Amino acid sequence: MFSAPRSDLWTVGLVPLSIEQLTAQRLVEVRDRILWMPDPGPWRYCADPFALQDGHRLQVFVEAYDYRTKHGVIEHHEIDLQQQRWSRIGTALAQPFHLSYPFVFRHQGRNWMIPESAKAGEIALYSAGPTLLDWQRECTLLPGVPGVDATVIQHDGRWWMFYAIYGKESRDRRELHMAWADDLHGPWQTCSNNPIHTGLGNSRPAGTPWVAEDGTIRLPVQDCRGGYGVATSWLSLTDLSPQGAQVQVLPDRLTGAMASTEYVEGLHTVAACGEWTLIDVKRIERGRYRQWLDIKRRLRRVLGQTPR
Repeated sequence: MFSAPRSDLWTVGLVPLSIEQLTAQRLVEVRDRILWMPDPGPWRYCADPFALQDGHRLQVFVEAYDYRTKHGVIEHHEIDLQQQRWSRIGTALAQPFHLSYPFVFRHQGRNWMIPESAKAGEIALYSAGPTLLDWQRECTLLPGVPGVDATVIQHDGRWWMFYAIYGKESRDRRELHMAWADDLHGPWQTCSNNPIHTGLGNSRPAGTPWVAEDGTIRLPVQDCRGGYGVATSWLSLTDLSPQGAQVQVLPDRLTGAMASTEYVEGLHTVAACGEWTLIDVKRIERGRYRQWLDIKRRLRRVLGQTPR
């Protein structure tokens, strides 16, 4: 008899620690103070949180995924830090192809986003319009690259991008690639020694990079040993150049069980937002109803009523 389908269900939480302060021990210590996002409803989840700080509010962007369509869009939520309250604002960006990992940041007084759009076969840059629900595609940063979880940082006069690439045999989970540019809009060049790091335990980007006190770049990465997004660990990167970088694996490792008693089977995003850090954690649900959802989704696809 066929086993029941497995459904990964994620939720997002705000941790009262800066990303520089966040360690496995500190996460356990503050777990009772994490501000969790409200449940988005049956067979939906939110993951991949990133934020822009706006006074005492955080403007949070997440992947919003619905198993009924198997399609992800980018949603905008807001956290009132004074009232400790989440609010859903609306859909910020939707495309015919799947979107996730909305890496948002400010540069030169404007708000930018690099969402994962691997199904479109590119890494693209978007800019915000008059509101944070109005995002326009600016340009392609790496054309023809089915990039995954692209993450950028400006350091030592250059822009650096860390990303994975979809491919056979879980390539997106076991290779870290890097690109560089003198300007955010490019032209971007891939490093000649790509991939700069390999291994299921610490290659796929998982959140905000930052410059540590010793001048090294710290990059959160997924630990996919034993499954997708099981945990998050850290890399230390030095000697960045158009050829590549020196990479050191750091020992700390964050898991869902450190933050939650229910979502204990994964943690795959760590995003900086000032004195706070956003994370997402996962639980796994197994049930026959998913099969019925999949059948209905395929019927709607045949009738042209759902995204492919």
